Amino acid sequence: MPRRRNTVKLRLFAAVAAAALALAGCGQVEDPSTGAQPAGGAAQPATVQTMFGAVTVPANPRKVVALGWSDAETALALGVQPIAASDWLAFGGEGVGPWAAGKYTTAPQILPTLELDYAAIAQLQPDVILNTRSDNSEDKYKELSKIAPTVSAPSGVVAYGTTWRQQMELVSQALGKADEGKKLISEVDAAFDKAKADHPVLNGKQVAVGAYYSDKYSAYVRGDSRVDFLESLGMKNKPEVQALATGSFSVDLSREQIELLSSDLTVLFPIGSDATPLKNDPILGSIPSAKAGHLLILEDKTLINAFSSGSTLGTLYAIDKATPMFAQQLGS
Repeated sequence: MPRRRNTVKLRLFAAVAAAALALAGCGQVEDPSTGAQPAGGAAQPATVQTMFGAVTVPANPRKVVALGWSDAETALALGVQPIAASDWLAFGGEGVGPWAAGKYTTAPQILPTLELDYAAIAQLQPDVILNTRSDNSEDKYKELSKIAPTVSAPSGVVAYGTTWRQQMELVSQALGKADEGKKLISEVDAAFDKAKADHPVLNGKQVAVGAYYSDKYSAYVRGDSRVDFLESLGMKNKPEVQALATGSFSVDLSREQIELLSSDLTVLFPIGSDATPLKNDPILGSIPSAKAGHLLILEDKTLINAFSSGSTLGTLYAIDKATPMFAQQLGS
């Protein structure tokens, strides 16, 4: 994605940490309820298939560094507390959303996002590095792999395109918790199934989802967690928008292209500002979906972050809070 650095950071909700915090303990802390070894023998090293080949992770990794978008939340959902993590959505504090509150007993060291601090990561002496949703840089992978086994994205995904399901599969395998991962995946699937049953008006509808940042619009395409979320509710990304895809998770729109966002349902949210520019934009207000009352502008930052998180925990939160809003905007 050839972008200026500030634009990339806005589009990814990224906030590079200004300085490393004090080292957060000597190792990963594990929830006793999930940390017991299976009966019948010691745990074995795990082999995880990634876009850069097979990666072997030592059994029971005690020091986990979570660099990728939502990798920390995914580990926490499995009862594993990373010793260090990147805060992609600029939550502050422990670097995770409120849906993951209380899952750390020892706060992690917060690491930069786009520009990796290899020296700081090496100083942590991690057993494994999670980087499953990132820019898919092979150069970064090679440098990280010099420090510890590094679990990157699966084959065939665009940058930042790892789905919540793929992320949970990768992370749970790497941490020796594949069974727990399958249970969490089933929980999210069940939540989507219930949401679809409770809101049948969504089924088969076309949707366009986008963001407003730096005085311009973008639309999301397949490979983005928000499109994946909406299509999991039975909707379909607008074909005319999807046709603009160029191997990234989003496409920029000119002022003349804003009407492409008109669909059965249009979902927009601001990045780096409040929703006032969206509400006051006469061009946006004149598109057919806006005139029909089918334009939904998300304003709640917590909900926007959950919708954008692409983690199992954030997705469950968004299913509960956002799905009724989508259905209501369609008139049900």
